[in-house]
Amino acid sequence: MVPLGEITEAHFDDAFDRNVKGVLFTVQKALPLLSNGASVVLTSSTTSSMGTPALSVYSATKAAIRNFARSWILDVKDRGIRINVISPGPVRTPGLVDLAGPDAAQQKGLLDFLASQIPLGRIGEPEKIAKAVLFLASDDSSCVNGIELFVDGGMAQV
Repeated sequence: MVPLGEITEAHFDDAFDRNVKGVLFTVQKALPLLSNGASVVLTSSTTSSMGTPALSVYSATKAAIRNFARSWILDVKDRGIRINVISPGPVRTPGLVDLAGPDAAQQKGLLDFLASQIPLGRIGEPEKIAKAVLFLASDDSSCVNGIELFVDGGMAQV
């Protein structure tokens, strides 16, 4: 979390190398291994379409992922490969909880605050995100291509 005015070139490069460059070259390297009709699910975030203080660089990387899907579905259309994006909101993971530090009360406070920002009133669970990814990867979504599926309890819609 780095606010505008404190962003360094190293911070920018690290975020874009990991979240954008890494995705681009991973998918590109995997393309020859994918069968016709395969499904690719990219991970973005609700931050790709919402303003979030001190997360502008991270948010920009996630918006880039969303835009990769828009273009790549045209690049692979002759092979029938589908590319979709999953955009979770806050999910109860060690990475999220650790943002509050080691104190259990602070961790609970962070999770409670985030839950209060979500219309469903609760934080996402990894298993629920996985089920949405499984849907996008499966034949059940064979007519779904190029979408961004928000799995965020309605957070990005308000």
